[in-house]
Amino acid sequence: MSSTMQAAVYRAPDDVRTETIAIPEIGPGEVLVRIDTCGICGTDLKKIHTGSHSAPRVFGHEMAGTIAAVGEGVHGFSIGDRVMAFHHIPCGQCFYCRKQTFAQCERYKLVGTTAGLGEAAGGGFAQYIRVMDWIVGDGVTPAGLIRIPDDIPFEQAAFIEPVNTCFKAIRLLNLEPDDTVLVIGQGSIGILLAALARQTGATVLTSDMYAERHAIAAKFGLDHPLDARGDVVAAAKAATEGRGADVALVAVGADALIATAMQAIRPGGRVMLFASTQHGTAPFDPAAVCMDEKTLMGSYSASVAIQQEGIDLVFEGYRSGKLDLTQLISHRFSLNDAAAAIHLASNPQPDSMKIVFKP
Repeated sequence: MSSTMQAAVYRAPDDVRTETIAIPEIGPGEVLVRIDTCGICGTDLKKIHTGSHSAPRVFGHEMAGTIAAVGEGVHGFSIGDRVMAFHHIPCGQCFYCRKQTFAQCERYKLVGTTAGLGEAAGGGFAQYIRVMDWIVGDGVTPAGLIRIPDDIPFEQAAFIEPVNTCFKAIRLLNLEPDDTVLVIGQGSIGILLAALARQTGATVLTSDMYAERHAIAAKFGLDHPLDARGDVVAAAKAATEGRGADVALVAVGADALIATAMQAIRPGGRVMLFASTQHGTAPFDPAAVCMDEKTLMGSYSASVAIQQEGIDLVFEGYRSGKLDLTQLISHRFSLNDAAAAIHLASNPQPDSMKIVFKP
């Protein structure tokens, strides 16, 4: 095996280049994974554009591949195993873990997968990643390295982490079959949120500007499309005897949509922010929260409490065809075309959905 590999390296804000770097070395309890597929996530793009993280580093965390090397003391995994890796796993012991608010655990905030250049940042935009010991686990208690069955393609398995984040949000909402849910935004995350909401029996309205996105959403049984260029608030009320939706999920990071979502829900309803990961200020009507008893809430990152359920959803969803997430992939890029891939992902087109690297 060569000692070097290709990677899409973040060098400065808005500057990602294809470079040849060293394959990371692994230590005891760690494994090296050859990446097959890595999705580009909105949080990766935010970090690339805002310069919030020091350079150089290699982003990418929605990844699946094959174990290429195993460190001493690793139990339960061997070379050739097909796997995906969660890049964050909590400690399980601290205050936040006891409260099941795993994303706020200090250990969780550490990134446990890396391409080896600069600070650990996922590393999936490279040919190989080093998976650290607390992600690999002890081979007995499940941790963050997950085996992929032979009948599940890598492209489906690469969605395990994003599906967990969406499933966590849906679980927090405790939807009931007579609920009406409005999902604002039908990118790949919006479609995942809507498809998972629909599995609870709820009626799901989906809002987007692009007919092409509604056509993909329809493959997941989402059959109440709303044109986001129209009056989404009126449409939500028309679908609910004038009340408004029980829940609105905001799957677009646009602060202006928070007010729209608040207006689109009924008194006593809830707005769930899913894409608001940049600090700022957003106006909302405090009397809507107090007198109309509307709730504004958020959900961020993955939850180990639902990890196995989320994995089962992805595997069984592929086998049954009900959640074949490979249908969400619109573009596949090699690492040679890293700049073009990041540009397209940052400037979504009507026909672009999930964009992945095939290192």
